[in-house]
Amino acid sequence: MNGRPMRIALHTRLRPGAETAYEQAHEEVPAELVLAIRRAGAHQWTIWRSGLDLFHVIDCDDYPRLLAELADLPVNIAWQARMAELLAVTHDYTDGDAGLPVAWELPRQVPAPP
Repeated sequence: MNGRPMRIALHTRLRPGAETAYEQAHEEVPAELVLAIRRAGAHQWTIWRSGLDLFHVIDCDDYPRLLAELADLPVNIAWQARMAELLAVTHDYTDGDAGLPVAWELPRQVPAPP
């Protein structure tokens, strides 16, 4: 970690028919889990859904540290078990390098015209 915040993108996929249960679960994420995620260094975690595909973007201090700090927490273990029932493709919190590779990013500065 170089001291700069990290942005991680993940892809997971729902089991067919789990859309409503997944959305309901996220209406009631345990406050204890939200607090633990923030304490572990996450500033923002957004999930978009397109059909069964879920796209996560996490802004955090250090993603491997975030995973390590959450891994053994009972509230996270229970949450991951709940999500495993709903997901066909999961992110199992074991690989800090499992984010999607960046394919393109809007440049911070506009390039000079030719």
